[in-house]
Amino acid sequence: MDISAIALQGLDQASAQLDASAAQIASAGAASPNGSNPDVVNLSAEMVALMSAQNSFSINLATLETADQMQQNVIDLTA
Repeated sequence: MDISAIALQGLDQASAQLDASAAQIASAGAASPNGSNPDVVNLSAEMVALMSAQNSFSINLATLETADQMQQNVIDLTA
């Protein structure tokens, strides 16, 4: 499998994790349709998830940049 494809897949997963955590935080305090008490959101767990998504995004972006540099070096060597 191509390194770029793996990095792009990792970026997609980090984005999905970020969206899920943001949705959990955004839903905190929102009343449910039947008027019951709102769900409790563990903000510390969601912050850890957000930081994890940020780290994953940074790592996969660095991997994508490295793969680009490697491809550029191969092109330079063959030219």
